[in-house]
Amino acid sequence: MTVPSSSRSRLRAADLVRLGSEGIRSKPLRAVLSALGIAIGVAAMVAVLGISASSQARLNASLAELGTNLLTTTSEPPAVGDPVPLPVNADARLARLPGIETVSSLATLADVHVYRSSLIDPARTGGLLVAAAGPELPGVVAADLASGRWFDPVTAAFPTTVLGATAAERLGITEPGGLVWLGGVNTTVIGILDPVALAPEIDITALVGMPLAYRSLDFSGEPTTLYQRVDDEAIASIRPRIARVIHPDAPSTVAVSRPSDALAAVNAVDDAFTGMLLGLGGIALLVGAIGVANTMVISVIERRREIGLRRALGATRRHIRLQFLTEALVLSALGGGAGAVIGFAVTTLVATINGWPTVLLVAVPIVGVASTLVVGAVAGLYPAVRAARTPPHAALSS
Repeated sequence: MTVPSSSRSRLRAADLVRLGSEGIRSKPLRAVLSALGIAIGVAAMVAVLGISASSQARLNASLAELGTNLLTTTSEPPAVGDPVPLPVNADARLARLPGIETVSSLATLADVHVYRSSLIDPARTGGLLVAAAGPELPGVVAADLASGRWFDPVTAAFPTTVLGATAAERLGITEPGGLVWLGGVNTTVIGILDPVALAPEIDITALVGMPLAYRSLDFSGEPTTLYQRVDDEAIASIRPRIARVIHPDAPSTVAVSRPSDALAAVNAVDDAFTGMLLGLGGIALLVGAIGVANTMVISVIERRREIGLRRALGATRRHIRLQFLTEALVLSALGGGAGAVIGFAVTTLVATINGWPTVLLVAVPIVGVASTLVVGAVAGLYPAVRAARTPPHAALSS
């Protein structure tokens, strides 16, 4: 005879949660160790995505400050033969192009080197360059002075130099006013630049004024790099025209790049590492699920007498299944919640140490905890079914 649904035995939600957490409370150390794998997996996912988002926010803020409308123009190395130099009046040609806001040039002086003093071995250049710089260069490339000042019409004509950040470090110069050996003469350092994000080649360069380069350093007037700020809305249309404006008869000898694209490429590489780390987090989550399943199976084996006694007292197989499934879900939820907290803490710590804006993606821990519940349900399904099959007489035979 079928039992009416109204008279079937029922298990209240509060009792189910209490029963489901009984095994965890009785074996707290084992529960912690079992949940640890899930916590590590969720923490890895939350932290990796949070750190990636914070890094992206830092990059976006930097690009917003530096501007994404800087283009650099150089001579394109040919497959065979020597590169074709940029013309002497290349900057003037670009300045006449509609949409170009400002232009500045940099000319690397191949046969000129800088040393700490005249006593240094000439072969020990330290990988540093010497270049003649236009007066507008700092404004065009968003270069800031760490100390000292930039060239003016007077200092540009005398033996003075402004050092890039790395150049100053390698030469042991910490403040303006010192002397370096440049072009065979003692040259006064009048300024030191901060690192230039959009033109990192300037960091390893000792810069001199154009008048000094013409007069004393055999400068021919041909720039090696042109920096130009372009109207944001005109970048797409101007970029293909730059090479033809500079070298109408050989536009293929001119290379035009966008430094902000390089920074974005670095971020794309970071995204690839993010994907890899997320994969590792998923593996940790899988290992945690196996740990939960193992814990639940052991719990069923250890508690056969309890299960048999409950069956003898009237608990149905459904009640037993729900009890152990709930225990697996509670165990997974504890691991997921702890992992979310740890992930947030790691994200905040890394962002603070690196000076990034802290970006906490709320949706990530929610999805992470939800995934742990799914994992917990799958991991606890077999132990719950096994427990439900325990016969009532197990209470006497155990």
